[in-house]
Amino acid sequence: MATGLLFSGQGAQFVGMGRSLYESSAIARSLYDEANEILGWDLKTLCFEGPDEALTETKVCQPALYVQGYALFSILKDAGKLEDVTAACGLSLGELTALAAAGVFDFATGLKLVAERGRLMQLACDATKGGMAAVIGGTHEDVQTFCDEFDIEIANLNCPGQIVISGDNVKVLEAVAASKGRFKLCKPLNVAGAYHSKLMMSARDAFAEFIKDFDFKAPEIAVYTNVTGERISAPQAIKDALVAQVVSSVRFEDDLCNMAAENDLSDFYECGPGKVLAGFAKRIDRSLNITSVSEFSDLSG
Repeated sequence: MATGLLFSGQGAQFVGMGRSLYESSAIARSLYDEANEILGWDLKTLCFEGPDEALTETKVCQPALYVQGYALFSILKDAGKLEDVTAACGLSLGELTALAAAGVFDFATGLKLVAERGRLMQLACDATKGGMAAVIGGTHEDVQTFCDEFDIEIANLNCPGQIVISGDNVKVLEAVAASKGRFKLCKPLNVAGAYHSKLMMSARDAFAEFIKDFDFKAPEIAVYTNVTGERISAPQAIKDALVAQVVSSVRFEDDLCNMAAENDLSDFYECGPGKVLAGFAKRIDRSLNITSVSEFSDLSG
């Protein structure tokens, strides 16, 4: 039976993430040590010991999630558990981890891309006053109409009934205040900025310049992009999608549905902190079997 891979995105991080991998796996130790050298700062300590405020910063949590996700993938692969993997996708930042797992670029290249993406998005957050909110109980069409009224955008289409909106913080809060009676719930999120919105345009433009000279290969397995929810394979198209993704809606629901249907998948590994994507998957298609792996103890089954 074929298997798919899912990689976590920003928001799943927590202090202590990856510590057990580093302590118990030579593969993970090598990757974390290499990451510290590439980054030029101590990712390990921030992941394992925090503080939470530092780990939550966009420029830190994106590399943290990438390294842990790739370490989990590498350990599973070394254990012979991924011989039947045929497809991968990720949530926002997790798309870069999926591309590394698919052989589009190596670990070090991916980390350099992720670090710069996180740094540029941090700068965009610092330069704008953005916010986000979760909308529970609305259709895509209803939430889009709602966003148009307040000049904000849909950032994430995570699963049926759960959509995240993004934009100028004042406008997002106005929308939240006006949401009563329209949706089951609309609540602000504790985030540093307006991800996947036009307030990230400066990050998108700078990332486009940064990424252009990197060497991408065609993926060795099927990979699905957040921008369209569809399979993507041409190296230049992958670059273009990663650039567009910075300001585009994350279509995770479409990714998972298309990935499962087109590759006849029912079994997946979720590589990253917690079980966020498994939760989305239950809302998307209860027949899907998601095995969430975050720490070393999760890998023994």
